[in-house]
Amino acid sequence: MSEGADIEGASASRPFTVSSLDAALKARVEGGFTKIYVEAEISGWRQYPSGHAYFTLKDADAQISAVMFKWSLDRCRAREALKDGAKVLVYATATVYPQRGSLQLNVLAARLTGAGDLMQRYLDLKKKLEDEGLFDPSRRRRLPFLPRRIGLVTSPSGAVVHDMCRVLTRRFPAIEIRLFPAAVQGADAPPAIVRGIEYFNGCADWSADVLIVARGGGSFEDLYCFNDETLVRAVAASKIPVVSAVGHETDFTLCDFAADVRAGTPSIAAEIVVPVKEELVRKLDAAASSMASAARGRYETCAQRVDAAAETLSHSFGIRLVREESVLDRLAEKLPVLCERGLVAAESALGELATRLPVSCERGMAAAESSLKELSAKLGALSPFAVLDRGYSMTFDASGAVVVDAAKVASGTLLKTRLARGEIASVAQ
Repeated sequence: MSEGADIEGASASRPFTVSSLDAALKARVEGGFTKIYVEAEISGWRQYPSGHAYFTLKDADAQISAVMFKWSLDRCRAREALKDGAKVLVYATATVYPQRGSLQLNVLAARLTGAGDLMQRYLDLKKKLEDEGLFDPSRRRRLPFLPRRIGLVTSPSGAVVHDMCRVLTRRFPAIEIRLFPAAVQGADAPPAIVRGIEYFNGCADWSADVLIVARGGGSFEDLYCFNDETLVRAVAASKIPVVSAVGHETDFTLCDFAADVRAGTPSIAAEIVVPVKEELVRKLDAAASSMASAARGRYETCAQRVDAAAETLSHSFGIRLVREESVLDRLAEKLPVLCERGLVAAESALGELATRLPVSCERGMAAAESSLKELSAKLGALSPFAVLDRGYSMTFDASGAVVVDAAKVASGTLLKTRLARGEIASVAQ
């Protein structure tokens, strides 16, 4: 059938090709929906470097793909507010995109009508937790420089876990990785992820250094489980540093704000938590080489200083030695003269002393004799025996003590009486 064939004209004998059907649908849709207004909520908003934005318009029961090309987006006054969860009224044309066989709205203009229900719940919870200080940057911890064990909380199926493990082991092959399998979408996801966080925090036989909570990209609704209050509080309460790697660079969940580090993608998270082993080895080798070079340079500098000091010391010592030798030479020249002068002076003094010595000795002897006579006269005058010549006597007991009290002399005591000339022995009655 021709590209523009009427849909009602198709039959078993003249069937559509896929291309002709898409063309017929495209003609019918674009002819019947040239200027339409749609009120809906934005989901999965993505703006590309080209300036075009692709997203989904949805309500509670259905959704439709939409595109807003750069020239329409640049003229839109509400372009800064166009994001996931925003409620908008759009002016658009409908088209069929043949390459994918999908119905799509080409949005020509849009204005904001309010926030979607999910977005409003997101904003309300975000404000509540912010007011509690749960998202305070000061609470965030630095990741360990070289973790030995990495705990992963994510789906065991899909590319995310394989990508992270590949990146981790490529960067540092000796790293240990343990996976806690958890749902990452839907109502079962928050309690499963919380159990994973609690498992690693309470694991006694395997202590993780870092946790990565991860999930690949998706719409705002797909990622909404990571805005669960219980899950967010579990991330904030973890004793182990947590990296939140949910969605793509432009996706933000409340877990991102509660985590210690936010990574744009799961693969980026794997790159953040571990360094590249080869780079560390190169840096260590470079540091060792620099240290050795610095040590050699320091040694050479010190050796030069020692040599210079030794040379200076040797020169100074040589000058000092020459000076001392000169002084000694001068003293050696003066010594005989000084000795001769000293000897003459000593001989003269000795002759004078020899002349004065006899006179001094005679004077000394005379003075000593005079003093001796004077002392002898005094001693005689004071001696008790001097009174004996005048008729007195002195009596002594057997021990030689002078008897002065007759009452104290016992009868029969042998006594000795000394006179001026001689002694008399007697016995006390």
